[in-house]
Amino acid sequence: MTKNKVTKAVFPVAGLGTRFLPATKSIPKEIMTLVDRPLIQYAIDEARAAGIGEFIFVTSRGKGALEDYFDHAPELENALRRSGKHQLLEVLERTNMESGAIAYVRQHRALGLGHAVWCARHLIGDEPFAVMLPDDVIAAEKPCLQQMAEAFAETGGNMVAAMEVPPEKTSSYGVLDIGDDRGALVTVKGMVEKPKQQDAPSNLAVIGRYILSPDVLGNLNRRKTGAGGEIQLTDAIAEEITAGRKVYGYRFRGQRYDCGSKAGFLQATVAFGLARTDLHDEFLEYLCQIMAQQKAAL
Repeated sequence: MTKNKVTKAVFPVAGLGTRFLPATKSIPKEIMTLVDRPLIQYAIDEARAAGIGEFIFVTSRGKGALEDYFDHAPELENALRRSGKHQLLEVLERTNMESGAIAYVRQHRALGLGHAVWCARHLIGDEPFAVMLPDDVIAAEKPCLQQMAEAFAETGGNMVAAMEVPPEKTSSYGVLDIGDDRGALVTVKGMVEKPKQQDAPSNLAVIGRYILSPDVLGNLNRRKTGAGGEIQLTDAIAEEITAGRKVYGYRFRGQRYDCGSKAGFLQATVAFGLARTDLHDEFLEYLCQIMAQQKAAL
């Protein structure tokens, strides 16, 4: 394995999904469906495209349905096989995980994203690893993490996915203090978690894709709390800069949807629905009818 090759990814999925209650009373947010695939499946497919072969889920109580989703379903598979529904069988088989490819660790207390990643430290070991937040769904010709992995193979260090946001939105993100701006790739000289608008060093915000050095786990070992009284992953990455190690921001090519919010989930549903050739015409016709009705009501 080359030094800058990433084969492991951590998926922090311990959150309660309270913004989607009452739906998340009985099902994990990560298996809520965007068109006909759960959010977590989009993240897994993206990780596979980037060469990830080991998947680490940081979970909590009540996530049993998430674990079951990746298991084999013999009765359903046999029923599809007997019915000759081979195309559906292929779709189903793509959701299966081979034995040993996926591992689960528990985050017993919600102490922040940094703490969730720290919980996976023994499974990560001493090699670079990716972190993926399934709430961030990214539509891209080349999957976002694959773009980053290819850049990381050249740079090493640490890398975060980044996108410009309106200045008034910077207080919702980790924000980069930019050094050298090379277009897609920027060097980072500082990071601030959820700054006030007037204190933000830029409007280039970190979103839910990371490729990190195992040194970050050492920083998380100190269990320092930051914004909101939580252990922030952003702070642990910023310590790498202080230590003289490289941190890069990567402006990915694609459209990001915040499926952690109801509005973002609805926007993604429309975009992904229209992108489907089997749904586009009927769905577009319906949307046009709705818009016409809205205009007539004004």
